[in-house]
Amino acid sequence: MSGHSKWSTIKHKKGAADAKRGKIFTKLIKEITIAARMGGGGDADANPRLRTAIQAAKAENMPKDNIERAIKKGTGELEGVNYEESVYEGYGPGGVAILIDSLTDNKNRAVADIRHIFNKRGGNLGENGCVAWMFEKKGYFNIEKSSVDEDTLMETALDAGAEDVREDGDSFEVITAPEDFEAVKEAIDKASIPCIESEITMLPQNTTTLSGKEAEQMIRLMDALEDCDDVQKVYTNADISDDVMKSIS
Repeated sequence: MSGHSKWSTIKHKKGAADAKRGKIFTKLIKEITIAARMGGGGDADANPRLRTAIQAAKAENMPKDNIERAIKKGTGELEGVNYEESVYEGYGPGGVAILIDSLTDNKNRAVADIRHIFNKRGGNLGENGCVAWMFEKKGYFNIEKSSVDEDTLMETALDAGAEDVREDGDSFEVITAPEDFEAVKEAIDKASIPCIESEITMLPQNTTTLSGKEAEQMIRLMDALEDCDDVQKVYTNADISDDVMKSIS
């Protein structure tokens, strides 16, 4: 689980996402709705946040009608729930940092549920600012090594404005500034390079290795946080090996 990435990548490969398709759709609909409301309206061409949310929904094969309804709820054309954005910060087993993006219609319920999850699974919810400084907002792509030649990927990504292309196990990771994410994505798509993941995320500036009982506790904690209805995304600086992830998951 180095940086952002192994956590969601391994679950994706194992097909765990398919088992929670309904929950994934719910989170995507929330993001589309609030992107349309706060990001500049329902025109995806003029609203980068909405454009990214729609791309993520399409990647999960969300029906077009669902996407359009979510946009209309955000713009007020249809009645919808009023979601609020919040960021929560805390510590997991071994003192690792955890950053949580929340979209909720009830902040009191959200913070109570998140605190309960931390307390029950060996972590603790912290104050605002306690770990956010450890993370940077970046564009992120994860690409299987078997699907692309390294030189081709480097040329494609760096020419389009990527900051870095690096190896991580059996994958390549492409890192961009947030404002360059779409240009790099367009170049990668045009080159027909398949991505396991592509998103704007929060990458840790350094990582903390976990193993044994702490690694197991951390995986359970992350699972529970991601399963919370009021949680959109969870980021961590924990580094857990592929083998440990697979043996516990």
